[in-house]
Amino acid sequence: MMALFGGQSFETGCTISVAHTAYELHAHVELDGNVPIGPGDRVLVHGAPVTLPFGGELTLRRTATVRRAGTLERMWTKLRAQFDITELYEITFTSEKPR
Repeated sequence: MMALFGGQSFETGCTISVAHTAYELHAHVELDGNVPIGPGDRVLVHGAPVTLPFGGELTLRRTATVRRAGTLERMWTKLRAQFDITELYEITFTSEKPR
């Protein structure tokens, strides 16, 4: 049964892939066991920050803590997402300069 305010936490291994090249700029985390992540869940990757000079690519292993969202937190995240997406609708592209 899912908790109302806060869910369970557990640790799992993960693979981190980082690239900083002229063709790619990304940082991806893939959790072991293909753990599904839902709205409001949090993932904390342990270890020192990864710094990579231009032109570098790196793949490494780390441990991550996954904290599941509770029912209310999951509902709140879904509600907030609806309002956050509407901000994108307000973007316009015109040839005028802002005043």
